[in-house]
Amino acid sequence: MLKLSEIWTYPVKSLGGVSLSSASLLPKGLAYDRRWMLVDEGGTALTQRTYPRMALFKTSLKQDHLEIRFGEDTLEVPFEIPGQHERHARIWNDDVLVIPVGAEYDRWFSERLGVSCRLVAFPEDNPRPVEPGHVDDEIHVRLQDAFPFLVIGQSSLDDLNKRLDTPVPMNRFRPNLVFTGGAPYEEDTWKEISIGEHIFTGARPCVRCTLPGVDQDTGIPGKEPLRALATYRKTGNKVLFGMNLIGPTSGELHVGDEVRVLVAENIN
Repeated sequence: MLKLSEIWTYPVKSLGGVSLSSASLLPKGLAYDRRWMLVDEGGTALTQRTYPRMALFKTSLKQDHLEIRFGEDTLEVPFEIPGQHERHARIWNDDVLVIPVGAEYDRWFSERLGVSCRLVAFPEDNPRPVEPGHVDDEIHVRLQDAFPFLVIGQSSLDDLNKRLDTPVPMNRFRPNLVFTGGAPYEEDTWKEISIGEHIFTGARPCVRCTLPGVDQDTGIPGKEPLRALATYRKTGNKVLFGMNLIGPTSGELHVGDEVRVLVAENIN
């Protein structure tokens, strides 16, 4: 039997995630997932690919605000988005409309990251369609790279770790959903699954960049686990690990929910 074993949301793109025992499903993914991000002076999203020290910023959800920690320093970011004018920002080749959170937040991050940057928020009612060509319906996301959910099997990570001199934790891959049971990489074949009472559709396997090489405790990048993955998980020039999902726009997920495979086939 497959079981949902972990739920993660990442309030600020490329900063530390929050482990949850339950989570609300909203039209653009899990509640608070990638609601904020840091951008440079030109409006381009900052990520651990270029600034691995971003891993050292840890986050937690409080009653009315997001708490961000960097060492012994803390910052409180209100959930309520300020009523400022929208500005354009870039995620890869995608232009998105965001709202600046405020100069005091920009200074706090810039001083600790060592680069001039701004904290911006994505209004929940702004449209931003997922990658075209992968789904039938018009599904939207916040500040995720492409899709609203990423699922990875614990068996897949366990199999990868057998090939590494030093095992890596699941947080290297930043999944939203982790499940136990089943065969390694079986999520590659998922076309339709249920988690509890909710139906999810497989979009495409997740193409990995260099980010999994960043140690989430130290912020230091390395060649593994990408080098090992490339020896057996490479399709063309793409290294694959995990499955992107499209999901329902309301409801609740709980750790311990049963995961059932409804339709399985190769998705490439």
